[in-house]
Amino acid sequence: MSKKRVLTGVTTTGIPHLGNYVGAIRPAIRAAQSPDVESFLFLADYHGIIKCHDPAMIHESTQAVAATWLSCGLNPERTTFYRQSDIPEIMELNWILTCITAKGLMNRAHAYKAAVQDNLDKGQEDQDHGVEMGLYSYPILMSADILMFKAQEVPVGRDQIQHVEMARDIAGRFNHRFKEIFTLPEVKIDENVELLVGLDGRKMSKSYGNTIPLWESDKKTQKSVNKIITNLKEPGEPKQPDESPLFEIYKAFATPSETADFTQMLAEGLAWGEAKKLLAAKINAELAEPRERYAELTANPAQIEDILQAGAAKARKEARELLNQVRDAVGIRALK
Repeated sequence: MSKKRVLTGVTTTGIPHLGNYVGAIRPAIRAAQSPDVESFLFLADYHGIIKCHDPAMIHESTQAVAATWLSCGLNPERTTFYRQSDIPEIMELNWILTCITAKGLMNRAHAYKAAVQDNLDKGQEDQDHGVEMGLYSYPILMSADILMFKAQEVPVGRDQIQHVEMARDIAGRFNHRFKEIFTLPEVKIDENVELLVGLDGRKMSKSYGNTIPLWESDKKTQKSVNKIITNLKEPGEPKQPDESPLFEIYKAFATPSETADFTQMLAEGLAWGEAKKLLAAKINAELAEPRERYAELTANPAQIEDILQAGAAKARKEARELLNQVRDAVGIRALK
């Protein structure tokens, strides 16, 4: 049985939080364990510098993101795990694809259009004010990431669907103009992906300041959980699941039967303070072993580097083969 090749990229511009764990990390690791899946996962550090111009943050985030995925169960023996910047073939492919990509396609990219619209709304005379080429052309780099490893499926959020479609367009254009080399990737949208709510009931996001850190101590996790908004109902008063985001977060860490029991306890008047203790205990129980592993890895970054270099060696072997085909197809060859 042939395996389905699935590729995922993680941008290195922040420290993962509980929402990242529930919405992306945990389901991706579970999916990678399937015997019919060949998984590729990379740290998209070149993508990171498009928006983040703080070198220290890029470096710190690269270590934190790598340690997070490894701590949460990513098996580098089963998944090709590498850092984008360790695969120079991607950047060469990026340039070749840039040379055949229509400018009009890039003009239609959502991020670029949003930047232009923001300038127009502010009355800027130059609609491209503040727009750098990284923002404008990063869908091409994303295409190179995908096409280099012949990804068949790319799991993305709905805001990234356009980029996978662009990768298909660019691959099709190359295949038609030169030679059938690239696999046309398919978007994979998991309708069951959990979008974890934050402390205030909105989507858990750094931009909202409503996150729960992954790698804090049990005590600090309890303090974060204590900040979840609730109403003024007293202990003993019946409570409904939709009266606080606390329930949705609990459900993400509980079995269906545990969730049913928790719902019943709320209906019977469980105090919000006690409910928060139960939630913090649930989070801490699931993350106890990963936290130990994370502490070990971050204390020994050379171990993380060794894993990434091993993944890069594996990835580069394949990347060189495909790039050689691409170079030959466009006429970049040795003189004989």
